[in-house]
Amino acid sequence: GQAPAFPRPAGGCATRRGSGVKPRYRWTPRGPVLKALPYPQTPETAHQWLVAHGVAVTELARQNQVPRSTLVDLLRGQNKGRYGQAHRGAIVLGLKPEPATRH
Repeated sequence: GQAPAFPRPAGGCATRRGSGVKPRYRWTPRGPVLKALPYPQTPETAHQWLVAHGVAVTELARQNQVPRSTLVDLLRGQNKGRYGQAHRGAIVLGLKPEPATRH
């Protein structure tokens, strides 16, 4: 290709003003960081615990890097949490115990 007719600024597009770098939004937890509900729980008791303690499913999902839809499916009993993200979600909701680490 041909070289541009005018020198481009190092910060990005020639039409942008300033540096062209926007500050990124960073999510911060609103309340205390909650790692997991106490084990053992059933989907019904886990839901009651969340309501009684004022914890939103969305906040719990964000703090534990689990999809919100996965937690909702577990609370509704539509997912058993056998493996993957669902298993991690079941541990967060207290439906399954934390696995023992092998060394």
